[in-house]
Amino acid sequence: MAASSSPLPRWAPTPSPSRPLWRWGGGTPDARNGTGTGTGTGAGGTAWSLGRLFPWQRRPVVAGFDGVEVAPTTAPAPAQSTGTDVVDDSGVFLTWEDVCVTVAAGAYGGEPVSILRGISGHAGPGEVLAIMGPSGCGKTTLLDTLAGRLGPGVNETGLILINGRREKLAFGTSAYVTQDNVLMSTMSVREAVYYSAQLQLPGTMPAAEKRAHADGVIREMGLGDAMDTRIGGRMTKGISGGQRKRLTICVEMLTRPRLLFLDEPTSGLDSAASYHVMSHIARVAAREGMTVVAAVHQPSGDVFDLFHNLCLLSHGRTVFFGAASEANQFFTQSGFPCPQLRNPSDHFLRTINKDFDEEIVESSKARRKTAAEAIDILTDAYQSPAYSEKTTNRIAEMKQIGGAPFRKREQASFSTKLFVLTRRSFVNMHRDIGYYWMRLGIYLGIGICLGTIFYQVGHSYSSIQSRCEVIMYTTALLTFMAIGGFPSFVEDVKVFRRERLSGHYGVAEFVISNTLSATPYLAVIAVIPGAMLYYLTGLTKGADHFVYFVINLCMCTLLVESMMMIIAVIVPDFLMGIIVGAGVQGVMMLNGGFFRLPKELPKPVWKYPCYYISFHKYAVQGFYKNEFIGQTFPSDQLVEKNVTISGLQVLQEKLQVEMGYSKWVNIAILCGMMVVYRMMFFAIVKVAEEVRTKRRGMKWKWCK
Repeated sequence: MAASSSPLPRWAPTPSPSRPLWRWGGGTPDARNGTGTGTGTGAGGTAWSLGRLFPWQRRPVVAGFDGVEVAPTTAPAPAQSTGTDVVDDSGVFLTWEDVCVTVAAGAYGGEPVSILRGISGHAGPGEVLAIMGPSGCGKTTLLDTLAGRLGPGVNETGLILINGRREKLAFGTSAYVTQDNVLMSTMSVREAVYYSAQLQLPGTMPAAEKRAHADGVIREMGLGDAMDTRIGGRMTKGISGGQRKRLTICVEMLTRPRLLFLDEPTSGLDSAASYHVMSHIARVAAREGMTVVAAVHQPSGDVFDLFHNLCLLSHGRTVFFGAASEANQFFTQSGFPCPQLRNPSDHFLRTINKDFDEEIVESSKARRKTAAEAIDILTDAYQSPAYSEKTTNRIAEMKQIGGAPFRKREQASFSTKLFVLTRRSFVNMHRDIGYYWMRLGIYLGIGICLGTIFYQVGHSYSSIQSRCEVIMYTTALLTFMAIGGFPSFVEDVKVFRRERLSGHYGVAEFVISNTLSATPYLAVIAVIPGAMLYYLTGLTKGADHFVYFVINLCMCTLLVESMMMIIAVIVPDFLMGIIVGAGVQGVMMLNGGFFRLPKELPKPVWKYPCYYISFHKYAVQGFYKNEFIGQTFPSDQLVEKNVTISGLQVLQEKLQVEMGYSKWVNIAILCGMMVVYRMMFFAIVKVAEEVRTKRRGMKWKWCK
């Protein structure tokens, strides 16, 4: 009979008197009091200790909820000195008051659009706060505001405090699960979590324990059967959308953060999976004192029962904020009782959704109110002292409780991150056919075509023009084709943005690892087609000439990849990025000194500065020097017979090449331009981060 009185659904495991429900997933009463270890089982039955993996494990400090036993909320006791450095990592008390968010007016001078209007609320350790409302009500905007992730052009006012003070979210102390599942499609579930664990978990933790912990987190999210399945993307089929969502949650929960933001965590999941995922998050929150804030679209009744507090929004206004168990009573007292056998969350959303007001009025009774009227009634009811003062008083209490400031947790060293990122990027490039392999196939085909059309050009006077055409076409097309891998690189940039915002690694690690992993592939697609093209056309023989040809070609491809990195971070849409990249390369190509000789270029703009910043100038002139120096050709027989011209004369008089420096200086200039482009990418990302931080700091200062 015990099962019938359980608050859990019928299909949930029945709690055992000898093994309480909160023991599931690890954790014992002794462990929660700081005297146990809380063990679980990792892959292959290997035991691993959560307390040993996470020495910052905390004592829960929040009121209980159905199915999970927790301790009552109290102010954290001051830590006693033990003679050693102990990091106080108590729970997070998050409060926000009178938060308003507006979007700047458009190009046509319209008025700013208000998204959030005077939102106040709170969230404490061990609690799960659900932010609910119809589509477009401001759920994700409120979540982004609390997490400090509002984009440019969005203005924010209000007071947001963590433990009674303004805090910058540090790595390991907070995590954000975005609505979009941004993952590397070529990785398997196991690989994605393993690589992330190596980046996030402390460098002092043994690799075996990292793998064991990662396996445990994967199984907790119900992904044990899909461990070796590729994530999949635009090229191949992989795991389902619901599994991708759970995998995203896995990655962010590896460090057991003190503050967890979830944007639509149940989207794409069936009711059973939604319940199991949310119940596990609620258990972890209760066991470890984690503060969870989740924007939920439409939870099932069982999921709704897991929430401690509810923030109900409609068109940027607060309809209700308080204990989730009191929401039904609030709606009943306001004149909108929930019918029997109806999911409360469905009733709440149906009542405050005014997108279909006309349809409701036509099909309902005359005395029934529209959603717009219901929203006004509910909003006015919430502003009454019986409800709004509860929120205000609780916020004041949390501001007085205080707590330890956020401290960045230990993570892997710079060298470890660099090695892990390089290895992951190398594997991704190897598996993604659109990154380099398809380009290699195109290069081979073009090399055969070009080699057969210009087969053995010889040493006649006309061969001078043929050699120049081969060189220019090779330089232009093989570098121009770098935009073919742009879509794959844009996906990498999206992953980088997500992991960078979460503090997994820095910009320097990403730039260096991308360069190291891409160089071998670029060398392959330069050497193989280049060798075939070089010997089919009969360019200048000699190993040193061929080596220079390949190095120059490889540097050109590296440089263009660096330029496309800048375009990818400025124009994240891959279609627009391809158009912009093609346009930039087209302009550079015109100023390369082939279509129009250098002395014939118009000096304003086209020669100064475009000619000197075009990498085609240095690449083509390096190829010219490599090809013509030391060669002799018969002169034009129509002008002068039985006379030869040297390659040096061709370079100086016919091609107008700058001969004040050697061909290796051209390589050095290309290498320098490649480094500059990579540094520009680094600077753009860093400046954008600094601007975002300063804008937020100015808003906070203005709010005071």
